[in-house]
Amino acid sequence: MPEVNKVVLAYSGGLDTSVILKWLQDTYRCEVVTFTADIGQGEELEPARAKARQLGVRSIYVEDLREEFVRDFVFPMFRANALYEGEYLLGTSIARPLIAKRLVEIAQRENADAISHGATGKGNDQVRFELGAYALMPNVRIIAPWREWDLVSREKLLAYADQHGIPVDFKKRQGEAPYSMDANLLHISYEGGVLEDPSKEPDESIWRLTVSPEKAPDQPEYVELEFERGDPVAVNGKRLAPHALLAELNRLGGKHGVGRLDLVENRYVGMKSRGCYETPGGTILLRAHRAIESLTLDREVAHLKDDLMPRYASLIYYGYWWSPERRALQVLIDHTQQNVNGKVVVKLFKGNVTVTSRTSPESLFDTRIVTFEDDAGAYDQADAGGFIKLNALRMRIAAGKSGRRGNG
Repeated sequence: MPEVNKVVLAYSGGLDTSVILKWLQDTYRCEVVTFTADIGQGEELEPARAKARQLGVRSIYVEDLREEFVRDFVFPMFRANALYEGEYLLGTSIARPLIAKRLVEIAQRENADAISHGATGKGNDQVRFELGAYALMPNVRIIAPWREWDLVSREKLLAYADQHGIPVDFKKRQGEAPYSMDANLLHISYEGGVLEDPSKEPDESIWRLTVSPEKAPDQPEYVELEFERGDPVAVNGKRLAPHALLAELNRLGGKHGVGRLDLVENRYVGMKSRGCYETPGGTILLRAHRAIESLTLDREVAHLKDDLMPRYASLIYYGYWWSPERRALQVLIDHTQQNVNGKVVVKLFKGNVTVTSRTSPESLFDTRIVTFEDDAGAYDQADAGGFIKLNALRMRIAAGKSGRRGNG
């Protein structure tokens, strides 16, 4: 194997990546550059900088990527109304291409030989990080410690940390939480541990963004979203930057118990996995976006989008954000959003999001034609007879032939 002189590590400052940092230094005898991204996980990131410095790292990147994350990744995905396997809003999946992009950019700036991450060999994230990296830096070398080392349990990680003087906070040493958690501005996911039995209901204590629907307010709340070219730009008449807008939707949805999901999904690597997700703002946004599209999209364009959506969602889930096929689909999707402008009002109540109003200057809803009252000749109902008969022609022909065969 070629020598590694410098590697850029996606670093959270937690137990796993702190052990990885030291393991890289010892195993590859290389300089490690750390990269820590703020994508709205709600944690203080400066301790990660201090911890990296304590472990001898000289080049430390701690970056606020919240705006780029929502503007350039979350919003384009929601223009497609993307759902994986009909339910999952792809909160973890959509964060990975941005992290891969920055890993590669930092590796190029630092003239590094490799990048490294803390994803395990059983999950989807290893695929997402590495497909993204290869798409953006074809000859990059990737070091995935979970596929190389023998530190296969939490106890072994803690022992390694103790042996090498790696600081571990008390909560992590005590086990912290009986599941694995991943958070960003779009969602929080919970997997593993006590959740590995799909027959068991998750304990109420796991949820962090949302109150239980039973304990949500007894009065509904109405929220207005304004859209421009398919993207939300204002909440209740107040224009907000993308990351601030999503945070506000999270607050509103969380207050009313909106956005919980308990799902058994099919991982790209082949196994089934049970995950629990909280996506309050995304749940509101999806419902509102589909509502404004219902007014402004041509029928066949809307149906084409619905046909393509599962493929688009799978590309994101599997890690193909930077692929030519996802980029091509995005061009088509974005083209459909040119007239997706207007306002939608939703009612939040006890875990539900109900659309109550939608208006648009580009509305294709024509009251003169659709009315059940006198339409003053705007629509000739007699035209429907020929329309139906022509559309029935192939079935009439087939039925006639079937009848002749039966008589024979």
